[in-house]
Amino acid sequence: MAKLIDGKLIAAQIRAELRKEVDEHIASGNRAPQLTAILVGEDPASETYVSNKMKAAKDIGINSVTKRLPADIGEQELLDLIDRLNKQDTVDGILVQLPLPSHMRERVVCNAVLCEKDVDGFNEINVGRMCLDMKSVIPCTPLGVQELIKRSNIETFGKNAVVVGRSKNVGMPIAMLLSSDGRNETSAMDATVTICHRFTPPNKLEEYCKLADIIVTATGIPGLIKANMVKEGACVIDVGITRITDVNGKSKLVGDVDFDEVKKVAGHITPVPGGVGPMTVAMLMKNTIAAAKNLAEAKKERSN
Repeated sequence: MAKLIDGKLIAAQIRAELRKEVDEHIASGNRAPQLTAILVGEDPASETYVSNKMKAAKDIGINSVTKRLPADIGEQELLDLIDRLNKQDTVDGILVQLPLPSHMRERVVCNAVLCEKDVDGFNEINVGRMCLDMKSVIPCTPLGVQELIKRSNIETFGKNAVVVGRSKNVGMPIAMLLSSDGRNETSAMDATVTICHRFTPPNKLEEYCKLADIIVTATGIPGLIKANMVKEGACVIDVGITRITDVNGKSKLVGDVDFDEVKKVAGHITPVPGGVGPMTVAMLMKNTIAAAKNLAEAKKERSN
């Protein structure tokens, strides 16, 4: 039976560490870090995500503000707001909650956030630096996956890893972190990585997964990863989360993995919910504190 990787517990440990880090930052004469979230429209899931992020910020001593905008606001108005926040010395981190309304260009909006304040890690410069294995802001979910693997003492050096899903904000950066050189600035994981996606034939997906020491899946397809696809003792990280109605008519959240069956084969496994989700929020807090420290240091250098 697989050992459960408890993302909730590990995230709580990280938040305790970050709380201490914030206290030390303030004790050194700095103000508390400040995070501003921008929420466009009234999507219930986005409302919940932003609310959870703001609660986490309060818990560890980060000041937070949520800017709520109507769904029909023009793209330029949103860009103007981001520009004002970029210029405010009192704002350390800016996150624009995705998805955006269909009339807005996600890439344009993400690139508008100043790199130094881009705590989601979605600005193309931060993405490019990460791909070059340079110091950058790493997207929160991939960073959370990396942290789960490292804190669970999962060996990655020279291991076979399969990433199922190639989204630009999750699958691709996870694959980069798994494969990049651990001696460089991303402190990555030195695995041999195969990326599977919607055009990977099902028989090939099964073939690749069976060879994997580590499977990270992020597709949003419930039950995609079956027990017969998993090598005995493999580590399975489930990033997918989908709300379904079960046979009893009850609503519940499930991941990409057939959890009840796969846990009988795997060596380590994350649950859904309670696995990667809490880590994503914790990594947002980590990125915000890092941004605040970097901006405070840059301000001191300018004044000298």
